[in-house]
Amino acid sequence: MIIMHRGRLTRIFHTLLVSSACSLIAISAIAQTAPDNTKANTRDRSKEAITADQQKETDADRDVVKRIRQSLVNDKSLSTYAHNVKVVSVGGQVTLKGPVRSEEEKQTVVAKATEVAGPDHVINEITVAPASPPKSPKN
Repeated sequence: MIIMHRGRLTRIFHTLLVSSACSLIAISAIAQTAPDNTKANTRDRSKEAITADQQKETDADRDVVKRIRQSLVNDKSLSTYAHNVKVVSVGGQVTLKGPVRSEEEKQTVVAKATEVAGPDHVINEITVAPASPPKSPKN
């Protein structure tokens, strides 16, 4: 009888030990430094900057944004950066913001938005993100 209780206690102890280890790993992952968006946030605070909260809830503006967003997401050749470009429409004037991986990708995103919104209705504020430096091999 005592042996059976010891086995149960051992399993409970091991379960608690594994749970604690997982919690520590999760906490360290959450505590990582957030990206520094200070420059972008400062730029977007200016009175002239178009931000998503300025978009009106008109059917036309929502439809334009929806169609552009679908066009971007459906293009699997684009990077995650390009799929996440901000698309804001105010009175039919579309503003594109955010980083993409290359100049070609930037042109593709602008072309897709122009195809939906029409010529002279797209403001391009997309930037090209610098490529990540290659990781050095571990010794």
